[in-house]
Amino acid sequence: MRLEQLVDALDRGGVGQLKYEHVCKAIGVTITGTPADWPRDEERARALQDELRTRVVVDEPGPPPGSGLVTGVDVAYDDERDVVAAAAVVLDAATLEVVEEATAVGRVAFPYVPGLLAFREIPTVLAALGELTSGPGLVVCDGYGLAHPRRFGLAAHLGVLTGLPVVGVAKNPFTFTYEQPGPRRGDSSSLLDGGEEVGRALRTQDGVKPVFVSVGHRVSLSNACAHTLRLSPGFRLPETTRRADALCRKALREATG
Repeated sequence: MRLEQLVDALDRGGVGQLKYEHVCKAIGVTITGTPADWPRDEERARALQDELRTRVVVDEPGPPPGSGLVTGVDVAYDDERDVVAAAAVVLDAATLEVVEEATAVGRVAFPYVPGLLAFREIPTVLAALGELTSGPGLVVCDGYGLAHPRRFGLAAHLGVLTGLPVVGVAKNPFTFTYEQPGPRRGDSSSLLDGGEEVGRALRTQDGVKPVFVSVGHRVSLSNACAHTLRLSPGFRLPETTRRADALCRKALREATG
């Protein structure tokens, strides 16, 4: 039985007490539902952002680069079926070897609203993290932390909910401005909202486009950049993001193909 058949059955109420977590036996992945108290509209979501963003910790340096474990998280969407797949890939921070992988598949938890994208995917990301037997260590999100109009992007939101140190590494600058960093690996420049530094544009490889690093929770910006460089030995994007991206796409194909 494929995911879309199970979703249809759940929506029709034709399968009695079948729960999302039971579906994993049918298709081999974890299926997660949306929490009952999850915000359903913009007003409630923004109110929750206002409450939670006061809990972001920005005065801790975070773990040293190359130590312990580091986990990449990413999501992939099937918009036609309203399905999201999340992946969590744990790497040894020193060797960048894969230690553990986990995935979860669920319904998209919130409509598409710029600035509120975390509400679409966090329940499924949390489910994937919950499948890990290893402590995730530092978490690296494909997205933003404080580099967000309300200073509470996915990386900050995930950090506050889990208590973990979290970094956001994004592919574009969102709505913010920056000067081009120098051409060499490790060159960086401030990512600015007016006069406020909300992150950094960081060049991870000579002559390639920069990535955009921001603090999520319990990590300093300088340390976040150092982690990003350490995790990007040969490509523009960190290995955490590259591996999590590939795994969540695979999970989505297997669940909906």
